[in-house]
Amino acid sequence: MQQLTSAGQNIVSDLSRRYNLSQDAVVHMLIAVNNGGGSMAQFSCAELGGSGQWMRGGMTMVGDMFNYGLKMTVENLCSELSNFLANNQVFPPAPAGSRYSNQWWPSDLGSPFSSGAQNNIRYAVFPQRLAVELNGQVTVYDTLGHSIGGVSQQQGGDTSLTFSSQYGTVAVSSLPIVSGAGLPPAPQTNFAAPVPAFNPSNSYVETPPAPQVSNSNYAAPAQQNNNNQGSRDDIISLIESLSRLRDAGALTDDEFNGKKIELLSRL
Repeated sequence: MQQLTSAGQNIVSDLSRRYNLSQDAVVHMLIAVNNGGGSMAQFSCAELGGSGQWMRGGMTMVGDMFNYGLKMTVENLCSELSNFLANNQVFPPAPAGSRYSNQWWPSDLGSPFSSGAQNNIRYAVFPQRLAVELNGQVTVYDTLGHSIGGVSQQQGGDTSLTFSSQYGTVAVSSLPIVSGAGLPPAPQTNFAAPVPAFNPSNSYVETPPAPQVSNSNYAAPAQQNNNNQGSRDDIISLIESLSRLRDAGALTDDEFNGKKIELLSRL
């Protein structure tokens, strides 16, 4: 468990009792709110419905989106933690460069342009460098001339990070590593394989085989029409299923649109 001051231990014990949560769950939320500067939190806690977000002012999202009691619990808990953090020393001071320090990056990088945290990942942006911390392990990347304007993480608690720059959206995993082990690859949870980029030199038109006509089977055209109708219905049904997965956050818009184009081309 994260080391806490006596004031931190007292608030964790009190909130654990009042909200009927384990102390580990309260500490998890305490760290999430602290990483968000007291005004927001991104967390992944099984006792609180899995992955979720909280922002001061009324924006609360939990994994079980229709569980309004759980949403109220998260909102009230995060608000209390935020208020307590604003007026109390909860974590003992940690030396710069250590895991629990607010300056967790290597000291030779100096002061960052910006820093933040999402879920269990922290990041800081420096001239020509990007530092990322996951579970106490810090990786420093060469930004290759990118002027980083923002960092985002894929929802669902995985470790995929992207950032925006003057060149568009770039995956952190594509940058050269200066030091550290790097982030583990994000698990593949999308059953719909991505559609390869269109390459005119590789494009072709597949010619369907000529229909076999038999004098003894004049019902074949009608049967083929029925098969085409069934195939069309199957494709439309699959697109609707993919749309629901996109709305649930399991697919990105790009993944959905690519698969939709591929399926519609079969009609």
